[in-house]
Amino acid sequence: MKYAARRLLHGLFLLAGVSLLSFLFADLAPGDFFSEMRHETGATAQTVAALRARYGLDRPLPVRYAAWLGSMARGEFGYSLAYNSPVGPLLRQRIPGTLLLTATATLLAWLLAIPMGIWSAARRGTWRDSILKVLLSILLSIPELLLAIILLIIAVETAWLPAGGMHAPGAESLPAAAQFRDTLRHLVIPVFVLVLGMLPVLVRHVRSAVADAMDSPFALAARAHGIPRRRLLFRHLLPAALNPLITLFGFSLGTLLSASLLVEILVGWPGLGPLFLEAIMARDFALVLGVVMSSATLLIAGNLIADLLLYRADPRIRTS
Repeated sequence: MKYAARRLLHGLFLLAGVSLLSFLFADLAPGDFFSEMRHETGATAQTVAALRARYGLDRPLPVRYAAWLGSMARGEFGYSLAYNSPVGPLLRQRIPGTLLLTATATLLAWLLAIPMGIWSAARRGTWRDSILKVLLSILLSIPELLLAIILLIIAVETAWLPAGGMHAPGAESLPAAAQFRDTLRHLVIPVFVLVLGMLPVLVRHVRSAVADAMDSPFALAARAHGIPRRRLLFRHLLPAALNPLITLFGFSLGTLLSASLLVEILVGWPGLGPLFLEAIMARDFALVLGVVMSSATLLIAGNLIADLLLYRADPRIRTS
């Protein structure tokens, strides 16, 4: 509990730093919602000044930052001028979609990467391992943007899969099982893009961790004592290779979360990505800050989970 509390406190301090820097950078950005509105509607300078005073945008930076922190404590995360509503409800509508996409991609990527990495480490120096490394290198060189566009074109031309969105029109009236199948069909393209983008990195790290464990002195001694290969691998080598893989798990969560925002925009997935882009285009900085803080919270929570798993797996951390 002490370790968890200490890591949670570190995460809160990190969130405080992210909130301060994000608010400062948003304030330094040129223009705001009302300056964009003036260009589009031709409103007078006096009207814009009155609107800025009405929403407190003319107050000093520390006062606005304190008011924003107070709104975050109430769960509002500021006021969206573009949507004319608090930011909190908008985030709560979109976060489940991003979590569903990121969690599914993370689970599938690791389910594929672990056996592939173990298989590659067990066959080091063979032609099969060389072919796998070449394929992973080619896959690593393909941008996720290009991969998503190719898959969307295939989906449009063949109509095998939905080309965007999370649900088909009228899916609300379908039975629960049919809605679930419809969501799975819409998940295929974005999850496939995210998994293929992250898989080469994960496989290489799993291969390296398992290979290091196989070359360690205790593994050589175990083989000399005649321990069967399968038992040695699953009973001794994999637990020894867990530490770097658990750390990599936290890293992969952050990578997939950031990549999912771009993929959501491309495929029209109703998550934080499209909301973030709309907020930037409208200069709705309260909504931009809300998305940034939500993403940072999810990232820190993922790393906290990885730290707790590492604490459970490594007795040296518990001893220290």
